[in-house]
Amino acid sequence: MNDTTSFLLRISKNLKSQLESIAKDQNRSLNSLLQNIIEDFLSNRPDSATSLENRQFIGQIVSNTQVDSKNGLVQVNGIFYRYLIESNLSFDSTKKYIVIEANGNILTLRPIK
Repeated sequence: MNDTTSFLLRISKNLKSQLESIAKDQNRSLNSLLQNIIEDFLSNRPDSATSLENRQFIGQIVSNTQVDSKNGLVQVNGIFYRYLIESNLSFDSTKKYIVIEANGNILTLRPIK
């Protein structure tokens, strides 16, 4: 069962641009960055550890041999996860990918240029 939800957040274009830049520098999605900022704020420990998936998988490079595109699975550190590709791109077997977000059993991948 998926226990995630979404909501509209209105922020200035400048703040959004700054957050996007930080997320890109950290090779993660903006959603992942904001989720970790909120979790850290709520736990009142800005230096607290993030989820196991975020600690273990964010920034990992994924080769095309680790992706089972027919079944929608990617193997990272010996564990199979469902995956999404940033911007809803299709899987390209000629590219490598980097994990930019981990949300439950779903990893979000960004093609490496």
